[in-house]
Amino acid sequence: MNFTRWSARLPGTQRRAAARTGRGSVPAARGEYERQPEPDPAPVADDVPALEDLSVREVLGGLPALVALLYGPEHRVAYVNDAYATAFGPRPLGATAAESCPELAELGLFPLLDQVLRSGKPRTVKSRKVQGHGRQKERSTKDQNRDQNRDQNRDQNRDQAKDQAKQQAGQQADGAAQEGSYTVTCTPVDCRGSGGVLVFAADVTDHAEAAERLRTSERRHRQTAVTLQRSLLPQELEQPDDLRVAATYQPGGEDAAVGGDWYDVITLGAGRTALVIGDVMGRGVRAAAVMGQLRTAVRAYARLDLPPHEVLQLLDGLAAEIDASQIATCVYAVHDPNEGRLVYASAGHLPILVRAEDGSVQRAADPTGPPLGTGGWLHSSGSIPLPPGSTAVLYTDGLVERRGEDIDEGVASLERALSGAKGSPQVVCDRLIRSQGVTADHDDDVAVLVLQHPSRTGPDAELFHNAALDLLGGIEAAPRARAFAMGVLASWRFPVELRDLGVLATSELVGNSLQHGTPPMRLRLRRTDRRLIIEVTDGDDHLPRRRRAEPADEAGRGISIVATIASSWGSRRTPGGGKAVWCEFALPH
Repeated sequence: MNFTRWSARLPGTQRRAAARTGRGSVPAARGEYERQPEPDPAPVADDVPALEDLSVREVLGGLPALVALLYGPEHRVAYVNDAYATAFGPRPLGATAAESCPELAELGLFPLLDQVLRSGKPRTVKSRKVQGHGRQKERSTKDQNRDQNRDQNRDQNRDQAKDQAKQQAGQQADGAAQEGSYTVTCTPVDCRGSGGVLVFAADVTDHAEAAERLRTSERRHRQTAVTLQRSLLPQELEQPDDLRVAATYQPGGEDAAVGGDWYDVITLGAGRTALVIGDVMGRGVRAAAVMGQLRTAVRAYARLDLPPHEVLQLLDGLAAEIDASQIATCVYAVHDPNEGRLVYASAGHLPILVRAEDGSVQRAADPTGPPLGTGGWLHSSGSIPLPPGSTAVLYTDGLVERRGEDIDEGVASLERALSGAKGSPQVVCDRLIRSQGVTADHDDDVAVLVLQHPSRTGPDAELFHNAALDLLGGIEAAPRARAFAMGVLASWRFPVELRDLGVLATSELVGNSLQHGTPPMRLRLRRTDRRLIIEVTDGDDHLPRRRRAEPADEAGRGISIVATIASSWGSRRTPGGGKAVWCEFALPH
């Protein structure tokens, strides 16, 4: 018996021992070598041949992968295995692949085949889709195709093979065709004395379908996050009397997870406006949900009319309570038309940019504290001029941050773009986004908020007026305030009814300040194109509140009267100490 063939049939341990000694013996105990009786060979099934008895055709024919051998510059078919014939039908030998193998064209392999022939190097393409006749499901079908393919290769009858291929294709076309995905490797070989290519295609349909289901789930999840994000953003921005405002939000591309960028415009009363922009550092639905909670909290805190740094201080504690694992950056700014400045506080956010009427751009300096949710930090407020004719821009990092580039370079690029950006706030928004190369495939969310303090001239300027009177106190302060208000409102050509209501409100606010406040006291009247604003300031920081006065009370009705006759009223503490109490009247159209 041939030793190699015999040893191949031995059990594993005995076979290794036989290989070491060159004969059918194994070491005896205690390190002594003894002649052992030759074991009987392990029983081998009659239908299982030894490896060296198998031909290459039989090995390739039994593979579950699809194998085709092509030769020559025209890529003529030399062989296809059973799996290939099952997937696409038998192929006539000697025919060109262009004529008989449309699936290769559908896979886009012909340029690759030419490249492999020229370079002599293998090439691989991953997960290409092709419409087949159905994947192998039944053993009987596979066996039939194997027998048919063997007969075809043995007979070498091209005409008969063509007829069989057509018949097989027609039978399989009657069933439902199934799309499959294959990873294909093309390897150069020497075939029939000329260059050839061995095409090896592994069926990865299950993997591709699983990946597609995952992508579909991710797209659905992303769409949910985008929908939630957009629903939580303001559907229509409030438009203050003294500012023109526009904002843009653009989610990242399909491959980018939705972030938590947000913005808002909040009218505070007395002509003042709060502007906020922020960015939650997380991604997806959770980040959008946190963003919605922070935006709601900002609007609630803004109604308290607190200084910007106090608003951020409250937000900092709230962000830690909402989700300690997610932090957010934020800028909160307040515009007062009487001061011509933006007072702001920043929690780790990028600086505000302000473009003057002459095109020069100023960057808001510190103070800047850490992001919201970190805790343990006392925020502070700063200010930047916003005179008539100027434009301010608040933005998130998606507008200026790029991989491999310092973020300061991105901010500097935005400054250059802003210096030449003219037009309405919405036009400025669009120009800034285009200038920074933000497209639909951008890898991060982008939010931009633009506000302009217009420079008014001519008839438009006649709709905006200011008048102020310093009150020294004493019994003559109230009559002086009433006379001043009557004269100013008459000069502004208000209707008699509105003048009377304005004078009454002035009298009540001044009387309240004289009784409960301290000097210095000041009366300010302001007219816009939409409303009349009356404001009284004094040096006491105790804020008034509306209460129900009893019939026997001699005082306590002033604020109730103001709240009844005015469109709105409110109070706030002023930065230098003291308070301001105000009310508004809507002007008739």
